[in-house]
Amino acid sequence: MSPKGRDILKSMVGSVEPARPEAPSVPPPHRPSGAVKAMNLSLGRLGEEAAAAKALRESLASGDKVLEIDAAAVEMSFIRDRIPVDQDSEFERLKQSIQDSGQQVPILVRPDPVKAGHYQAAYGHRRLRAAAELGVPVKAVVRKLTDEELILAQGQENGPRVDLSFIERALFARRMDEHGFSRDMIARALATDKPETSRLLQVAQTIDPEIILAIGPAPKVGRPRWLAFAEKFRETGGQKKAQAAIRAASFEALETNGRFDAVWKVLEEKSPPQRDEQTLRTSAGAPLASVSRAGKTFRITVKSAAFSEFLAQRLAGLAVEFEEENDRK
Repeated sequence: MSPKGRDILKSMVGSVEPARPEAPSVPPPHRPSGAVKAMNLSLGRLGEEAAAAKALRESLASGDKVLEIDAAAVEMSFIRDRIPVDQDSEFERLKQSIQDSGQQVPILVRPDPVKAGHYQAAYGHRRLRAAAELGVPVKAVVRKLTDEELILAQGQENGPRVDLSFIERALFARRMDEHGFSRDMIARALATDKPETSRLLQVAQTIDPEIILAIGPAPKVGRPRWLAFAEKFRETGGQKKAQAAIRAASFEALETNGRFDAVWKVLEEKSPPQRDEQTLRTSAGAPLASVSRAGKTFRITVKSAAFSEFLAQRLAGLAVEFEEENDRK
């Protein structure tokens, strides 16, 4: 954010009050307007800042107060929307910005419904994590929110952002569905229509969460490739292939988009035909031959010289018998 933008936000926030045991009663959450979709990442971030500033102005105008809260007293939302990654350069930049210039935009929290004196975050999880790692209080607006209001606020705050990937939205939809939210509610939280909500759930409910979390957000991978990935995963042996891929020694060294490509490559590989194998034995249990089938291939491996001679003498007769049987059909 530009110095001028920071100055504007600071003037809007004004003096910050310390957190009180009881959160002030405030009006129902105001639905923030979304930033215009950007043509590229750079413009998208400017849109985010503008949307955040507008939401803050509206929040303060409605009477909300910005409080300083011990970051350790704030829990993440009961439904996570982001997929954590090992190396997050954007988070490191955010953390450095907060360390240098302070937290410019407050997060939204609600009083914890179970733990007195604690809170649950609706949005601003990265700012919360940055404050916790820096050991500083987090600036927050406290509102009394139902589960539905919290999820709507969380989804709508993510709506205009360009850095939430398709699979993060899909996993968020699955978690809401598992929590018992209706399809209408999920669509509202994701600011999408029902067909797109169905596609998101189709992908997230087909692919094991273990595989999704191992791959990560994969921001360069969009809906078409994830839908194709889900189809491959659904095929016989797809799940085992994917699990083997994420356990490969080289997998962890890859960045998230490369991890998707690595698993996709394994899913595309043709599986060798399944072999149906049995052993022929004498009544006394001595092995005579092993017989295996793989597709159209039928193989006999003889383990007895006497049985080998026996078969050789009868092969010509078996061929004649086969032809006669086919003629009768």
